[in-house]
Amino acid sequence: MSAESLITIMNKLHKMHKSLYELAVKKTDIVKTGDTAALDQLLKEEQAHVAAIDKLEQQRAAVSNAILPGASLQQIAEANPANKEQLLSIKAELLAVISEIKVRNSLNQQLIHQSLQFINFSKSLVLPQEKEFNYGPPAGKKAKPGPSTGMFNSKA
Repeated sequence: MSAESLITIMNKLHKMHKSLYELAVKKTDIVKTGDTAALDQLLKEEQAHVAAIDKLEQQRAAVSNAILPGASLQQIAEANPANKEQLLSIKAELLAVISEIKVRNSLNQQLIHQSLQFINFSKSLVLPQEKEFNYGPPAGKKAKPGPSTGMFNSKA
């Protein structure tokens, strides 16, 4: 295995992460509009992207181990001076895209949380509130003292 094959895989990883970021941006718009059907479709696309990224990451790890077992990308770049600049550049770009994805996913999570809070608030305005949440006799009435009316007959 060579550093060129590692560069090819890293470029594919970068493209997939950029595409995943674009899906995250679309998700923000969909969450704002509240289109659940579109959100469901987008989540399926996201899952496909994540599966593809996982496969590429496994390939990257295998190629990295073949080049220099147990080494980091920095160490592989140092060992391949002809491709060092390109490897480190792709690494920096990939880390930048991953950071953008994290920020966008955090925003999406906050938007979804706010939407759920609004739904719960609206629901509480429409539905009547129960006065007592515990099991037992109604408020103000005491349980009748006496023999238990359980399922089992202790005299049998």
